[in-house]
Amino acid sequence: MSRPQYAGNGGNGMPDKNTIEMLIDQALSMMDRSYIPYSNFAVGAALLCEDGSVYTGCNIENAAFTPTICAERTAFFKAVSEGKTSFKAIAIAGGADRIPDAMTSPCGVCRQVMMEFCDPADFYVIMAAGRKSCRVLSLQELLPLGFGPGNMKIRPLGHES
Repeated sequence: MSRPQYAGNGGNGMPDKNTIEMLIDQALSMMDRSYIPYSNFAVGAALLCEDGSVYTGCNIENAAFTPTICAERTAFFKAVSEGKTSFKAIAIAGGADRIPDAMTSPCGVCRQVMMEFCDPADFYVIMAAGRKSCRVLSLQELLPLGFGPGNMKIRPLGHES
């Protein structure tokens, strides 16, 4: 495997190159599991938890389109359903005809799910174009001025002001 070229503004909490390559490999392997009869665009994801465990996902399409789910959300929902709520990074690989030749960025809905569970300044999104190159950005760079749990003012019932 050739070494990926890294581009991005990753900070001190960014995963090291070996971890990035491992996540990319897992994301690439998940592309084969994508169910893509309509778009023919496969996406795989590998989500790194704070404890070092990794949850994977693929995109799953539906004829009604709205029930379609992205690879990133599949990975997040699998992890959360297993009790994980602290995350460090996610690798995403995608491409038409299952050829991972484009750096695939997470959609807006997936970015919003990431905002729910991740510190935007300390969570990294690895967008891979196969094994040859990738771009690593923080969630904050991908979703500037994002809206998340920190923006909510939750008041217990009976304590309205």
